[in-house]
Amino acid sequence: MSKYSNLIRYIPDFPHKGIMFRDITPLLGDSRGFNSAIKDMAYPFINDRIDFVVAVEARGYIFGAPIAQELQCGFVPVRKQGKLPWDTSQIEYSLEYGSAILEIHKDAIKPGKNVLIVDDVLATGGTLEATIKLIQQAEGNITGIAVLINLIGLHPADTFDGYKFVSILDI
Repeated sequence: MSKYSNLIRYIPDFPHKGIMFRDITPLLGDSRGFNSAIKDMAYPFINDRIDFVVAVEARGYIFGAPIAQELQCGFVPVRKQGKLPWDTSQIEYSLEYGSAILEIHKDAIKPGKNVLIVDDVLATGGTLEATIKLIQQAEGNITGIAVLINLIGLHPADTFDGYKFVSILDI
């Protein structure tokens, strides 16, 4: 059992019937647990010369920004459609319970820059796949993927075999 297991709350039928939501707010409220999670997610990439951490709105930001500080690199937000104020690249993708469009500023990542993608939960992998495509469009080099929780029953990590992949809690 992971040292973080007792800091994750399970909420059935949220946001839709049949979904088991993993609530990370108890972890966020525990200063030692939260700080430890940031360090555990960042540590495998400490020697990888990361230029940018890219994280997806909104809970990915909670982990992405402090991991960028830990790795002493820049932070790039990926947001839902219409939320970024500059020229954007966008991609439509499927969620567990619908579809959405993600955007990134076109000038956020220069070609060849090393990128670490960070998110809170890896479920079906649709959001990460879309984020990978946005980074590839910018010609960024994806150095790795770090997630807090990997929902292993859905086998999403199998999709990312070609990348250095880190999760600190497999559920």
